[in-house]
Amino acid sequence: MSPSIDLPGPRPAIVARLGTAQTLAWASTYYLPAILAAPMARDLGTTVPTVLAAFSLALVVSALVGPRAGHTIDRRGGRPVLMITSLVFAAGLAGLGLCQGLPGLFVAWVVLGLGMGSGLYEAAFATLVRLYGRQARSGITGITLIAGFASTVGWPLSAWLESRYGWRATCGAWAALHLLLGLPLNAWLPRVGAGPAPAQAPAAPAAEPSAAASPTPAPRDEWRAMLVLSWVFAATLFTATALATHLPRLMQAAGASVATALLVGALIGPAQVAARLLEFGFLRRLHPLWVARLATALHPLGAGLLLLVGAAWAPVLGLLHGAGNGLLTITKGTLPLALFGSAGYGARQGWLMAPARVTQALAPVAFGLVLDRLQGHALWVTAGLGVSALAALMWLPTKTAPR
Repeated sequence: MSPSIDLPGPRPAIVARLGTAQTLAWASTYYLPAILAAPMARDLGTTVPTVLAAFSLALVVSALVGPRAGHTIDRRGGRPVLMITSLVFAAGLAGLGLCQGLPGLFVAWVVLGLGMGSGLYEAAFATLVRLYGRQARSGITGITLIAGFASTVGWPLSAWLESRYGWRATCGAWAALHLLLGLPLNAWLPRVGAGPAPAQAPAAPAAEPSAAASPTPAPRDEWRAMLVLSWVFAATLFTATALATHLPRLMQAAGASVATALLVGALIGPAQVAARLLEFGFLRRLHPLWVARLATALHPLGAGLLLLVGAAWAPVLGLLHGAGNGLLTITKGTLPLALFGSAGYGARQGWLMAPARVTQALAPVAFGLVLDRLQGHALWVTAGLGVSALAALMWLPTKTAPR
């Protein structure tokens, strides 16, 4: 019997280790270009879009790596994969800090893309599912609660290090943190035996009967559900990345003042954390499919209010968009678990998220072009993507949801 069967549920210490390691991983990769792209471009004699293109390449690489990394976690558990990923992150960041031209820049980001594909949320979620099966839902929420502060920690720290020591030393500092903090945290994760994860984990606690009791879809329904979730994740991640890149400009194009645009950005982070706390409490009693439907509806609602009523509703968009993002981050882990079970979870997550990583890579440039052409009306595009994601979720077989 696999060791995952013997564990009673996600242990707070394990969730804390994974959450802290995820905070480090996100802060030193995904949130790094926002602070270091400009000084990198100046020092290397190139442009900021070129640096961002290298980052986009890393996202494409992560999409290619994800399914294989997830399959390995299914077979051998997350501990060895995440330990290797810590070394890959350290190597990529060290290479980034030492690069002297564009070839070195792109190679370093390719290495970081390998780490991102095997060491961000999907890998952490798969690690918990390999250990706890269907009981991993609360642990997935816990990881996102901790790592939700990655930008809060990462941006100020990167900015402070860059201002005092330069961008190269900043990359070196993050590389050292992966060796001194991330690697030990991942090494302290439980070992599991080699072999496939059990198809069914222990029965879920009484507080989560709906997530445990939902039946596994038939093969045809499973393929349909896989396609639906791939589209939902791709559409919503495109919107999240587009707004993260262009939010101040987009708000001003929609008629908001500079101060209001900054306020909207400031509201997104707290709204994400608040929504995750809500999921950890009240929404935890709902099937993840209903939580996902709620999450995909929030951005279109906020965008519609701003576009139809006026720019005074821009802060409401910030709150609703942030809350939706916070819930979607969780449902990307919990919804596949509820629909398909724990067997093969890691590999399935890799395939489900691969299209999303590609759209994420394209979002900054693609939405920038849309914004140039449509100005504030570009929000209709993101709202339309949200509505399409909601419609796709409504199309899923209702038999997978609780009565």
